[in-house]
Amino acid sequence: MQNGLMVLHGNRLETLTELVADWLQREPLSPLETETFLVQSNGMAQWLKLQLADALGISAGFQFQMPARFLWSAYRTVLGETQVPRTSPFDKSRLLWRLYRLLPTLLHNEHFGPLRHFLADDVDGRKSHQLAERLADLFDAYQVYRADWLADWESGNDRLRKAQDRDAFDDFPTNQLWQAHLWRALLADMDDSKQGLSRSAIHRDFMAALTQQQGTPPPGLPRRLIIFGISALPQQALEALAALSRHCQILMLVQNPCQHYWADIVEDKQLLRRQLDNRKRHLTALPENRVNPLLAAWGKQGRDFIGLLYDHDDPDSYRSAFQNQIDLFENREPHTLLQHLQQDILDLEPLPAPDQRPSLEVDSSLHFRIGHSAQREVEILQDELLDRFSNDPSLQPRDVIVMVPDIEAYAPHIDAVFGRLERDDPRYLPYTLSDRSAGAASPWPRPWNPCCTCPSGASPPPTFSTCWMCPPCANASASTKATCHNWLAGSTRPASVGALTASNARPWTCPASNRTAGPSA
Repeated sequence: MQNGLMVLHGNRLETLTELVADWLQREPLSPLETETFLVQSNGMAQWLKLQLADALGISAGFQFQMPARFLWSAYRTVLGETQVPRTSPFDKSRLLWRLYRLLPTLLHNEHFGPLRHFLADDVDGRKSHQLAERLADLFDAYQVYRADWLADWESGNDRLRKAQDRDAFDDFPTNQLWQAHLWRALLADMDDSKQGLSRSAIHRDFMAALTQQQGTPPPGLPRRLIIFGISALPQQALEALAALSRHCQILMLVQNPCQHYWADIVEDKQLLRRQLDNRKRHLTALPENRVNPLLAAWGKQGRDFIGLLYDHDDPDSYRSAFQNQIDLFENREPHTLLQHLQQDILDLEPLPAPDQRPSLEVDSSLHFRIGHSAQREVEILQDELLDRFSNDPSLQPRDVIVMVPDIEAYAPHIDAVFGRLERDDPRYLPYTLSDRSAGAASPWPRPWNPCCTCPSGASPPPTFSTCWMCPPCANASASTKATCHNWLAGSTRPASVGALTASNARPWTCPASNRTAGPSA
């Protein structure tokens, strides 16, 4: 089997799926060997399983993972489980509580003036917790996307390297210098053995280890890795995958909406800002920018991802394996409004002048509906789906996927609208919610989660008002409720809190935890 990174582009997932099925039949692994897929969501994994089952007759021996979780397991495989722990002290969940403890001790420092002003009236610690949560998320993103900043800050160089030119630097705003000081404070708060366990530091060690590895690949790595339908990956992940491709075969199938090179397009306002920066004067007219405005405005993350791919892609090394068919773009005659829009993006067509725009008939392929709340949006969705199913008998619930910006925020409304109907109701529609966290999907109430999942049993001050609404708490005995009420009030705290075991959780019907350690996907 030929090792290396092979990148194939296509504008339709169905076409990419056909290629995957054909490749699995042409280049099969050993009978008992597991095929590893990387996908961007559980919903995509389920869809791909069904498509492969239709194409191959069966979908078995496939393992689907998220990129972040796979890369962490690859770090442990290459560097050793003793050097890379199962959970990193720089994970968001752990950084949150370390920051929550550190922030009050740092506010006297002159560099933390903005934070000191923000937390001036924090009486109950709520703002400290919110700030720690946001900062943990920020530093987690820095570890993946701007590890070069963290390396400079760790060495005492308070500067911001540019993404395009790592030898050039942007101005570091004075009111943001506290970020560099806070990162150094986090490192100083950890033991020496833990300071090198950030994701960025482990990534550097991983790259160095694979560069030095010659001949036999490290045991435990898959012989083949298929990356399907992922629309964006950080540079750090692409570097790791390119390094792994020296020791295994990596087939990356990219859903690319445009068949032309579009890694350098910008939207009008960015182009205008650049010209204003150069001239320092107001322009009398908008600059000429002959690109598709929708792709330029909404495709920024994909644009950067496509641009990074070109740095690692060598199509001449694998083009012959696919009979020179590595760009799988399909041009179809558009008939609906949505198809016209997709075709314009595919061809990178700019927006025509008002007097040159073709007249298009309004159809049902593209709708914009406005709802005054998330609940109303879901109700509109239910009405639309019922109408579609009644008008198209061939349409099945498994053919429909609904995408939302935040599944945790919409999940209660989805359950309230779709889950209230019995199966014998003609309006009943089967549904599942994907990509929810284990804590959010559990019947165990959210306020109790910190007590059960917080490292070392440390939990924030509980202020609960709806604890007893869920079935596990509502069905508890009166004495148990009284004990917990006293504990929450701060009078008596059971000594066993923070060490919830199978035996003492059984009376509460608390579901067993099945969380996998490591960074979240």
